[in-house]
Amino acid sequence: MPTYDYECLQCGHNFELFHGITAPLPPCPECGQQVRRKIGTGAGLLFKGSGYYITDYRSDSYKKASKAEQADAAPKAKDKAKTDAKAAPAASAKKSAAPTKSAT
Repeated sequence: MPTYDYECLQCGHNFELFHGITAPLPPCPECGQQVRRKIGTGAGLLFKGSGYYITDYRSDSYKKASKAEQADAAPKAKDKAKTDAKAAPAASAKKSAAPTKSAT
């Protein structure tokens, strides 16, 4: 059952009430007059299931920090690839210098 927010039409008193959707509107606890249900209150939407990801709704500051982190990691990855490429020919030269056994 959801929690609803109400506002009194007479005195302006605001209050919350936890009840089912089909329950009638309660009277104001302060003055006993008619109330109206407020629209748009309550918790935010959270989509669950396949196709919805919590990361789709990240804040702008989080997105900027993530991009900066990825930009910092990209040059490091390129430098590592260059050093690996330099080391690879030396390793293959050692393998080719090793004697091979012939099948007799």
